[in-house]
Amino acid sequence: MSSFPLYLLRHGEPKGAGRLIGRTDAPTTAAGIVACAGQARDLAAEVLIASDLSRARLAGEAIGLETGVPLSIDPRWRELDFGAWDGMAPGDVEAAALARFWDDPDGHAPPGGERWSALVDRVSAAIDDLAARPTLIVTHAGAMRAALAVLCGFDMHQTWAVDLPYNCLLTLRVWPGATPTAQIAGLYP
Repeated sequence: MSSFPLYLLRHGEPKGAGRLIGRTDAPTTAAGIVACAGQARDLAAEVLIASDLSRARLAGEAIGLETGVPLSIDPRWRELDFGAWDGMAPGDVEAAALARFWDDPDGHAPPGGERWSALVDRVSAAIDDLAARPTLIVTHAGAMRAALAVLCGFDMHQTWAVDLPYNCLLTLRVWPGATPTAQIAGLYP
């Protein structure tokens, strides 16, 4: 089966940047939306999807208006839920608990938060539903890392080693099938 390009675009800088803003619906700055639209301008994506959180959705709406590609919203592309820590600055979280989480986000999820494996499972389900067409997804760093785990076989520590700044574009070449696979074709900060 032939491959297709999958573009994963991290939303622009949100208000409250630097905090653990998983499910917190922090809006993107105007400059962040413009930066995302600039990254997407020449991609020739036929499918446009965004997380339902406004920091991704608003950028997706702007891209859709500029490109004429209709936007679909899919909450499976949301960021990891940081539970009781959501919206907090990392310095306000007990240091040992935060260190355990960064070392093993599946075994030491935030209180009331989501396990890494749950994020990987929901992103995997979203990937399974993609058509084999050039697709742009406006999403979050955690979901992008989960996609790398699903499609490229990266383990959790490898995915966390990839720097994904705001409005960066990760391009993957995806081979669909029962177990889809991909290779990284580019990372553009």
